[in-house]
Amino acid sequence: MRRRKPYLLAVAGALVLAATACGADDSPSTAGSAGGSATRTITYWASNQGTSLENDKEVLKPELDRFTKETGITVNLEVVPWADLLNRILAATTSGKGPDVVNIGNTWSASLQATGAFVPWDDALLKTLGGKERFLGPSLAATGAPGQPPTAVPIYGMTYGLFYNKKMFKEAGIDKPPATWDELIADGKKLTKDGRWGLAVEGASVSENAHHAFIFGRQHGAELFDASGKPHFDSDQETKAIKQYLDLMAVHKIVNPSNAEYANGTEAVQDFVSGKAGMLMWQSIATQLKQAGWSEDDYGLAPIPLPGPSQGGEQVNAMVAGINLAVFKTAANKDGALKFARFMTSRQTQQNLNKAYGSLPTVTDAYDDPAFESETIKTFQQILSTTAAPLPQVAQESQFETLVGNAMNQLFADVASGKPVTEEAVKAKLTDADQQMGG
Repeated sequence: MRRRKPYLLAVAGALVLAATACGADDSPSTAGSAGGSATRTITYWASNQGTSLENDKEVLKPELDRFTKETGITVNLEVVPWADLLNRILAATTSGKGPDVVNIGNTWSASLQATGAFVPWDDALLKTLGGKERFLGPSLAATGAPGQPPTAVPIYGMTYGLFYNKKMFKEAGIDKPPATWDELIADGKKLTKDGRWGLAVEGASVSENAHHAFIFGRQHGAELFDASGKPHFDSDQETKAIKQYLDLMAVHKIVNPSNAEYANGTEAVQDFVSGKAGMLMWQSIATQLKQAGWSEDDYGLAPIPLPGPSQGGEQVNAMVAGINLAVFKTAANKDGALKFARFMTSRQTQQNLNKAYGSLPTVTDAYDDPAFESETIKTFQQILSTTAAPLPQVAQESQFETLVGNAMNQLFADVASGKPVTEEAVKAKLTDADQQMGG
């Protein structure tokens, strides 16, 4: 993994520049095209960012219509569920039959870069978007392996935080969000009553489980890969971190056992916004909160709690998350795809879509919109710039997510069925994941 201090300085510096820096102008450009096509359409696979696939289509349609009006290029949109997206992309990299443009989770950047299937964004191509200096440090850093041209460009910036229901907190006599793991458990127990639970989790989601394994592992001092790139998932530190997370359901009983079946990235969020759970560790849920009629008077956002100082880990309570946009080398309309990348990183589109999704713009010149002055956005910015760490930018990262995420899915299922889950059981699952990686 990259050293954190220079990285975080870059993040903070980028956020300071947000209000004043100038970027590229908003009109799409034909510069930098690599290859060409007479076709007037592009195919775009978007990731599910909103409350449903249909909701994403509603959010994206005005922007895609605007792109068509400006360029004459029609966008054939497909919103792909997170549970399917990585496998769909990997299949396209081997078959050569995929879309022109695709959203990728930024943690997959180095893995997908290693396939050689995507247009590399070298300095010349980045200049058509306003240059690398126009992008926020954390977002651009999570676009591929260090020392190589990015495999994609960032469009939505994100990180994790702890959402909490202010009304439920007040009713339970809790006057502030938990700052430590012990406080999280104590508050969760106060909230768990009358058919409501302290915390909602997505216990059958590969990506959510893998992300939490990374965050809590770093809190305990775990490293997923050694200096040579060899996986080391079954360390004592990582084992303790995952056991600590499972124990929220197994031992402390502040998570509903039914959460072990939540897999599509929306069910835990729905439990929170419907008042079935008082807390949620998540990225942005702005669309869901807006649809439920919530305002910042109803909920708060705080950093995910840290363990006690005796754990020996780092003060990490989030990962550098986000969504990148990649162009396939096999794109039928590469010129159109590159114009679309310029459009999606333009100031207006960045403001419109990141406002809609409650995420962070990835370009500095988009931050002059008052919408990005809300308490929630400011808290996300603070977390991202001070206590978030990037996942390893190594080619095997997506395999880590798949193997460890699936192992945790199985462990949550065991907990929900009433089976005792010991540290030995957790370590055995992680050792199996290590062996499947050749570790």
